[in-house]
Amino acid sequence: MIEVVAELSRGPVFLAGEALECVVTVTNPLPPTATSASSEALAWASAQIHCQFHASESRVALPPPDSSQPDVQPDSQTVFLPHRGERGQCILSTPPKILFCDLRLDPGESKSYSYSEVLPTEGPPSFRGQSVKYVYKLTIGCQRVNSPITLLRVPLRVLVLTGLQDVHFPQDEAVAPSSPFLEEDDSGKKDSWLAELAGERLMAATSCRSLHLYNISDGRGKVGTFGIFKSVYRLGEDVVGTLNLGEGTVACLQFSVSLQTEERVQPEYQRRRGTGVAPSVSHVTHARHQESCLHTTRTSFSLPIPLCSTPGFCTAIVSLKWRLHFEFVTSREPGLVLLPPLEQPEPATWTGPEQVNWSHVGL
Repeated sequence: MIEVVAELSRGPVFLAGEALECVVTVTNPLPPTATSASSEALAWASAQIHCQFHASESRVALPPPDSSQPDVQPDSQTVFLPHRGERGQCILSTPPKILFCDLRLDPGESKSYSYSEVLPTEGPPSFRGQSVKYVYKLTIGCQRVNSPITLLRVPLRVLVLTGLQDVHFPQDEAVAPSSPFLEEDDSGKKDSWLAELAGERLMAATSCRSLHLYNISDGRGKVGTFGIFKSVYRLGEDVVGTLNLGEGTVACLQFSVSLQTEERVQPEYQRRRGTGVAPSVSHVTHARHQESCLHTTRTSFSLPIPLCSTPGFCTAIVSLKWRLHFEFVTSREPGLVLLPPLEQPEPATWTGPEQVNWSHVGL
Protein backbone atom coordinates (compact mmCIF):
# COMPACT_ATOMS: atom_id res chain seq x y z
CA MET A 1 0.00 0.00 0.00
CA ILE A 2 1.21 3.50 -0.90
CA GLU A 3 -0.04 6.81 0.52
CA VAL A 4 0.12 9.92 -1.71
CA VAL A 5 -0.51 13.40 -0.25
CA ALA A 6 -0.67 16.60 -2.33
CA GLU A 7 -0.29 19.93 -0.51
CA LEU A 8 -0.87 23.31 -2.17
CA SER A 9 1.45 25.80 -0.53
CA ARG A 10 -0.77 28.83 -1.32
CA GLY A 11 -4.24 27.33 -1.06
CA PRO A 12 -6.68 26.27 -3.81
CA VAL A 13 -7.56 29.72 -5.26
CA PHE A 14 -5.46 31.11 -8.11
CA LEU A 15 -5.48 33.88 -10.68
CA ALA A 16 -5.07 32.81 -14.30
CA GLY A 17 -1.41 33.34 -15.13
CA GLU A 18 -0.16 32.55 -11.62
CA ALA A 19 2.14 29.64 -10.85
CA LEU A 20 0.67 26.73 -8.92
CA GLU A 21 3.10 25.08 -6.51
CA CYS A 22 2.37 21.69 -5.02
CA VAL A 23 4.38 19.33 -2.84
CA VAL A 24 3.62 15.67 -3.48
CA THR A 25 4.64 13.30 -0.69
CA VAL A 26 4.75 9.55 -1.31
CA THR A 27 4.85 7.34 1.79
CA ASN A 28 5.01 3.65 2.59
CA PRO A 29 2.74 3.63 5.66
CA LEU A 30 3.93 0.26 7.01
CA PRO A 31 5.90 0.46 10.28
CA PRO A 32 9.74 0.49 9.98
CA THR A 33 9.89 -2.84 11.77
CA ALA A 34 8.23 -4.60 8.83
CA THR A 35 10.29 -6.98 6.70
CA SER A 36 12.12 -5.88 3.58
CA ALA A 37 9.60 -7.85 1.56
CA SER A 38 7.12 -5.07 2.42
CA SER A 39 8.98 -2.54 0.24
CA GLU A 40 6.88 -0.87 -2.44
CA ALA A 41 8.07 -0.24 -5.99
CA LEU A 42 6.53 2.56 -8.04
CA ALA A 43 7.05 2.75 -11.78
CA TRP A 44 6.35 6.46 -12.16
CA ALA A 45 4.22 9.45 -11.12
CA SER A 46 3.08 12.39 -13.21
CA ALA A 47 1.02 15.56 -12.65
CA GLN A 48 -1.12 17.73 -14.91
CA ILE A 49 -3.67 20.58 -14.64
CA HIS A 50 -6.83 20.34 -16.73
CA CYS A 51 -10.19 22.10 -17.09
CA GLN A 52 -13.27 19.92 -17.43
CA PHE A 53 -16.34 21.25 -19.26
CA HIS A 54 -19.84 19.84 -18.76
CA ALA A 55 -23.05 21.14 -20.37
CA SER A 56 -26.69 20.46 -19.54
CA GLU A 57 -28.22 18.48 -22.37
CA SER A 58 -31.63 20.11 -21.81
CA ARG A 59 -30.21 23.64 -22.14
CA VAL A 60 -27.18 23.50 -24.46
CA ALA A 61 -26.99 22.01 -27.97
CA LEU A 62 -23.35 21.06 -28.52
CA PRO A 63 -22.02 19.89 -31.89
CA PRO A 64 -21.19 16.17 -32.13
CA PRO A 65 -17.66 15.28 -31.03
CA ASP A 66 -14.95 14.89 -33.64
CA SER A 67 -14.44 11.13 -34.00
CA SER A 68 -11.56 11.53 -36.48
CA GLN A 69 -9.10 12.12 -33.62
CA PRO A 70 -9.90 9.67 -30.83
CA ASP A 71 -8.00 9.63 -27.54
CA VAL A 72 -4.83 7.59 -27.46
CA GLN A 73 -5.71 4.18 -26.00
CA PRO A 74 -8.72 5.55 -24.01
CA ASP A 75 -9.44 2.14 -22.49
CA SER A 76 -5.89 1.34 -21.46
CA GLN A 77 -5.14 1.38 -17.75
CA THR A 78 -1.45 2.09 -18.35
CA VAL A 79 -1.85 5.49 -20.08
CA PHE A 80 -1.97 8.65 -17.97
CA LEU A 81 -5.27 10.37 -18.80
CA PRO A 82 -6.08 12.97 -16.09
CA HIS A 83 -9.71 13.24 -17.15
CA ARG A 84 -10.37 9.49 -17.16
CA GLY A 85 -13.82 8.80 -15.69
CA GLU A 86 -14.75 12.50 -15.58
CA ARG A 87 -18.03 13.87 -16.94
CA GLY A 88 -17.91 16.19 -19.93
CA GLN A 89 -14.97 17.23 -22.07
CA CYS A 90 -11.41 18.23 -21.25
CA ILE A 91 -11.12 21.63 -22.97
CA LEU A 92 -7.82 22.80 -21.52
CA SER A 93 -4.75 21.06 -20.08
CA THR A 94 -1.12 21.75 -19.34
CA PRO A 95 1.68 19.44 -20.50
CA PRO A 96 2.14 16.51 -18.11
CA LYS A 97 5.25 16.59 -15.93
CA ILE A 98 6.96 13.50 -14.57
CA LEU A 99 7.61 13.62 -10.83
CA PHE A 100 9.74 10.48 -10.57
CA CYS A 101 10.48 7.11 -12.12
CA ASP A 102 11.49 3.74 -10.60
CA LEU A 103 10.98 4.63 -6.94
CA ARG A 104 11.33 2.08 -4.16
CA LEU A 105 10.14 2.86 -0.63
CA ASP A 106 11.00 0.78 2.41
CA PRO A 107 8.49 0.50 5.27
CA GLY A 108 8.05 3.89 6.98
CA GLU A 109 10.01 5.72 4.26
CA SER A 110 8.62 8.78 2.43
CA LYS A 111 9.85 11.13 -0.27
CA SER A 112 8.58 14.53 -1.39
CA TYR A 113 8.57 16.06 -4.86
CA SER A 114 7.79 19.61 -5.99
CA TYR A 115 5.45 20.37 -8.86
CA SER A 116 5.07 23.85 -10.39
CA GLU A 117 2.98 24.95 -13.34
CA VAL A 118 1.60 28.25 -14.63
CA LEU A 119 -2.18 28.29 -14.96
CA PRO A 120 -3.23 29.07 -18.55
CA THR A 121 -4.63 32.53 -19.21
CA GLU A 122 -6.76 31.56 -22.22
CA GLY A 123 -9.22 29.41 -20.30
CA PRO A 124 -12.56 30.26 -18.66
CA PRO A 125 -12.92 30.85 -14.91
CA SER A 126 -14.11 28.19 -12.51
CA PHE A 127 -17.88 28.15 -12.69
CA ARG A 128 -20.73 25.82 -11.68
CA GLY A 129 -23.90 27.05 -13.33
CA GLN A 130 -27.20 25.54 -14.38
CA SER A 131 -26.29 25.32 -18.07
CA VAL A 132 -22.52 24.73 -18.01
CA LYS A 133 -19.74 23.90 -15.57
CA TYR A 134 -16.04 24.71 -15.84
CA VAL A 135 -14.04 22.75 -13.26
CA TYR A 136 -10.25 22.93 -12.79
CA LYS A 137 -8.31 20.10 -11.20
CA LEU A 138 -4.74 19.11 -10.53
CA THR A 139 -4.48 15.39 -11.26
CA ILE A 140 -1.59 13.28 -10.01
CA GLY A 141 -1.22 9.84 -11.54
CA CYS A 142 0.84 7.11 -9.91
CA GLN A 143 1.44 3.53 -11.00
CA ARG A 144 2.82 0.66 -9.01
CA VAL A 145 4.67 -2.09 -10.79
CA ASN A 146 2.25 -4.52 -12.46
CA SER A 147 -0.77 -2.46 -11.31
CA PRO A 148 -3.21 -0.03 -12.99
CA ILE A 149 -2.80 3.73 -12.66
CA THR A 150 -4.24 5.44 -9.58
CA LEU A 151 -5.37 9.06 -9.89
CA LEU A 152 -5.46 11.71 -7.18
CA ARG A 153 -7.49 14.82 -8.08
CA VAL A 154 -7.13 18.15 -6.26
CA PRO A 155 -9.93 20.69 -7.03
CA LEU A 156 -8.81 24.23 -7.88
CA ARG A 157 -10.59 27.57 -8.18
CA VAL A 158 -9.34 29.79 -11.00
CA LEU A 159 -10.30 33.45 -11.37
CA VAL A 160 -9.84 35.26 -14.68
CA LEU A 161 -9.22 39.01 -14.71
CA THR A 162 -9.89 40.57 -18.10
CA GLY A 163 -6.88 42.37 -19.52
CA LEU A 164 -4.14 40.30 -17.89
CA GLN A 165 -3.89 37.82 -20.77
CA ASP A 166 -1.75 40.19 -22.86
CA VAL A 167 0.45 41.45 -20.03
CA HIS A 168 4.12 40.47 -20.24
CA PHE A 169 6.37 40.03 -17.23
CA PRO A 170 8.93 42.88 -17.11
CA GLN A 171 12.54 41.81 -17.61
CA ASP A 172 14.02 44.81 -15.83
CA GLU A 173 14.54 43.97 -12.16
CA ALA A 174 14.01 47.59 -11.22
CA VAL A 175 10.50 47.57 -12.66
CA ALA A 176 9.21 44.47 -10.89
CA PRO A 177 8.21 45.11 -7.25
CA SER A 178 10.25 43.08 -4.76
CA SER A 179 11.20 43.08 -1.09
CA PRO A 180 14.91 43.46 -0.18
CA PHE A 181 14.31 41.36 2.96
CA LEU A 182 13.01 38.25 1.16
CA GLU A 183 14.71 35.88 -1.21
CA GLU A 184 12.46 35.16 -4.15
CA ASP A 185 13.03 33.10 -7.24
CA ASP A 186 11.88 34.20 -10.69
CA SER A 187 8.46 32.51 -10.35
CA GLY A 188 7.88 34.15 -6.97
CA LYS A 189 8.71 37.57 -8.38
CA LYS A 190 6.39 37.01 -11.31
CA ASP A 191 3.51 35.89 -9.06
CA SER A 192 3.92 38.87 -6.72
CA TRP A 193 4.11 41.22 -9.69
CA LEU A 194 1.01 39.68 -11.28
CA ALA A 195 -0.97 39.80 -8.02
CA GLU A 196 0.00 43.44 -7.46
CA LEU A 197 -0.92 44.36 -11.03
CA ALA A 198 -4.29 42.61 -10.65
CA GLY A 199 -4.92 44.43 -7.38
CA GLU A 200 -4.10 47.79 -8.97
CA ARG A 201 -6.45 47.17 -11.91
CA LEU A 202 -9.27 46.02 -9.64
CA MET A 203 -8.80 49.04 -7.39
CA ALA A 204 -8.80 51.41 -10.36
CA ALA A 205 -11.94 49.84 -11.84
CA THR A 206 -13.94 49.60 -8.59
CA SER A 207 -12.94 52.89 -6.95
CA CYS A 208 -14.50 55.14 -9.60
CA ARG A 209 -17.67 56.66 -8.19
CA SER A 210 -20.34 58.48 -10.13
CA LEU A 211 -23.97 58.78 -9.12
CA HIS A 212 -26.34 57.12 -11.59
CA LEU A 213 -30.06 57.90 -11.24
CA TYR A 214 -32.92 55.87 -12.75
CA ASN A 215 -36.59 56.81 -12.75
CA ILE A 216 -38.99 54.02 -11.80
CA SER A 217 -42.48 54.20 -13.26
CA ASP A 218 -45.45 52.02 -13.97
CA GLY A 219 -48.39 52.56 -16.28
CA ARG A 220 -50.02 55.07 -13.88
CA GLY A 221 -47.08 57.33 -13.06
CA LYS A 222 -43.75 57.69 -11.33
CA VAL A 223 -42.97 55.45 -8.37
CA GLY A 224 -39.60 56.87 -7.36
CA THR A 225 -35.93 57.28 -8.23
CA PHE A 226 -33.19 54.67 -7.81
CA GLY A 227 -29.60 55.80 -7.25
CA ILE A 228 -26.35 53.84 -7.31
CA PHE A 229 -22.82 55.21 -7.01
CA LYS A 230 -20.86 52.74 -9.15
CA SER A 231 -21.40 49.79 -11.49
CA VAL A 232 -18.17 47.76 -11.03
CA TYR A 233 -17.61 45.80 -7.81
CA ARG A 234 -15.15 43.31 -6.35
CA LEU A 235 -16.07 40.00 -4.78
CA GLY A 236 -16.85 40.58 -1.11
CA GLU A 237 -18.03 44.18 -1.59
CA ASP A 238 -21.52 45.48 -0.78
CA VAL A 239 -23.78 46.84 -3.49
CA VAL A 240 -25.29 49.97 -1.93
CA GLY A 241 -28.26 51.76 -3.47
CA THR A 242 -30.82 54.39 -2.53
CA LEU A 243 -34.52 54.85 -3.29
CA ASN A 244 -36.25 58.23 -3.30
CA LEU A 245 -40.00 57.60 -3.05
CA GLY A 246 -41.01 61.11 -1.98
CA GLU A 247 -41.09 62.43 -5.57
CA GLY A 248 -43.37 59.68 -6.84
CA THR A 249 -46.99 60.13 -7.80
CA VAL A 250 -47.85 56.44 -7.19
CA ALA A 251 -47.73 55.18 -3.61
CA CYS A 252 -45.26 52.31 -3.07
CA LEU A 253 -46.36 49.88 -0.37
CA GLN A 254 -43.43 47.47 -0.46
CA PHE A 255 -40.33 46.79 -2.52
CA SER A 256 -37.69 44.08 -2.79
CA VAL A 257 -34.33 44.08 -4.56
CA SER A 258 -32.29 40.98 -5.36
CA LEU A 259 -28.66 40.63 -6.39
CA GLN A 260 -28.66 38.03 -9.16
CA THR A 261 -26.45 36.43 -11.77
CA GLU A 262 -27.84 35.86 -15.25
CA GLU A 263 -26.46 32.84 -17.09
CA ARG A 264 -27.29 33.01 -20.80
CA VAL A 265 -26.51 30.40 -23.44
CA GLN A 266 -25.18 31.92 -26.68
CA PRO A 267 -27.75 31.87 -29.53
CA GLU A 268 -25.86 29.34 -31.68
CA TYR A 269 -25.86 26.82 -28.81
CA GLN A 270 -29.43 27.28 -27.64
CA ARG A 271 -31.84 24.39 -27.97
CA ARG A 272 -35.07 24.94 -29.84
CA ARG A 273 -38.01 25.43 -27.55
CA GLY A 274 -40.19 22.40 -27.12
CA THR A 275 -41.26 19.75 -24.68
CA GLY A 276 -38.58 18.99 -22.13
CA VAL A 277 -36.33 21.89 -23.19
CA ALA A 278 -35.17 24.17 -20.38
CA PRO A 279 -34.93 27.94 -20.96
CA SER A 280 -31.63 29.31 -22.26
CA VAL A 281 -31.49 31.99 -19.54
CA SER A 282 -31.32 31.18 -15.83
CA HIS A 283 -31.03 33.40 -12.76
CA VAL A 284 -29.54 32.76 -9.34
CA THR A 285 -30.24 35.06 -6.37
CA HIS A 286 -27.26 35.69 -4.08
CA ALA A 287 -28.73 38.34 -1.73
CA ARG A 288 -32.14 39.95 -1.21
CA HIS A 289 -33.57 42.95 0.64
CA GLN A 290 -37.29 43.50 1.27
CA GLU A 291 -38.91 46.47 2.97
CA SER A 292 -42.37 47.88 3.61
CA CYS A 293 -42.16 51.51 2.55
CA LEU A 294 -45.59 53.14 2.77
CA HIS A 295 -45.10 56.73 4.06
CA THR A 296 -41.33 56.41 3.46
CA THR A 297 -39.59 59.25 1.66
CA ARG A 298 -36.04 57.87 1.33
CA THR A 299 -34.50 54.51 2.07
CA SER A 300 -31.40 52.50 1.17
CA PHE A 301 -30.23 48.91 0.90
CA SER A 302 -26.95 46.99 1.00
CA LEU A 303 -26.44 43.62 -0.70
CA PRO A 304 -23.17 41.70 -0.14
CA ILE A 305 -21.44 39.98 -3.05
CA PRO A 306 -20.39 36.47 -1.92
CA LEU A 307 -16.67 35.74 -2.03
CA CYS A 308 -17.40 32.26 -3.38
CA SER A 309 -19.26 33.57 -6.45
CA THR A 310 -17.88 33.95 -9.99
CA PRO A 311 -17.29 37.36 -11.61
CA GLY A 312 -18.98 38.06 -14.93
CA PHE A 313 -17.41 36.44 -17.98
CA CYS A 314 -18.19 35.42 -21.55
CA THR A 315 -17.20 32.35 -23.57
CA ALA A 316 -18.27 30.99 -26.94
CA ILE A 317 -21.00 28.92 -25.24
CA VAL A 318 -22.27 30.94 -22.28
CA SER A 319 -22.11 34.39 -20.69
CA LEU A 320 -22.55 35.40 -17.06
CA LYS A 321 -23.70 38.85 -15.96
CA TRP A 322 -24.69 40.41 -12.62
CA ARG A 323 -27.86 42.44 -12.17
CA LEU A 324 -30.23 44.00 -9.64
CA HIS A 325 -33.83 42.78 -9.87
CA PHE A 326 -36.52 45.04 -8.35
CA GLU A 327 -40.09 44.22 -7.45
CA PHE A 328 -42.56 46.91 -6.32
CA VAL A 329 -46.01 46.63 -4.77
CA THR A 330 -47.87 49.84 -5.59
CA SER A 331 -51.32 51.17 -4.73
CA ARG A 332 -54.06 51.34 -7.31
CA GLU A 333 -55.90 53.99 -5.28
CA PRO A 334 -55.09 57.45 -6.69
CA GLY A 335 -56.22 59.22 -3.55
CA LEU A 336 -53.93 57.34 -1.15
CA VAL A 337 -51.97 59.88 0.89
CA LEU A 338 -48.23 59.25 0.58
CA LEU A 339 -47.11 61.10 3.71
CA PRO A 340 -48.85 62.11 6.94
CA PRO A 341 -49.48 65.84 7.40
CA LEU A 342 -46.69 67.71 9.14
CA GLU A 343 -49.03 69.62 11.46
CA GLN A 344 -52.12 68.31 13.22
CA PRO A 345 -54.68 70.70 14.84
CA GLU A 346 -54.92 68.28 17.75
CA PRO A 347 -53.17 65.09 18.86
CA ALA A 348 -53.98 62.18 16.56
CA THR A 349 -52.75 58.66 15.90
CA TRP A 350 -51.59 58.02 12.36
CA THR A 351 -52.29 54.46 11.17
CA GLY A 352 -51.95 52.82 7.82
CA PRO A 353 -54.94 51.64 5.81
CA GLU A 354 -56.24 48.17 6.62
CA GLN A 355 -56.96 47.29 3.01
CA VAL A 356 -55.35 48.66 -0.14
CA ASN A 357 -56.01 47.82 -3.79
CA TRP A 358 -52.49 47.04 -5.02
CA SER A 359 -50.56 45.95 -8.12
CA HIS A 360 -47.16 44.28 -8.64
CA VAL A 361 -44.34 45.73 -10.80
CA GLY A 362 -41.12 43.86 -11.59
CA LEU A 363 -37.97 45.37 -13.12
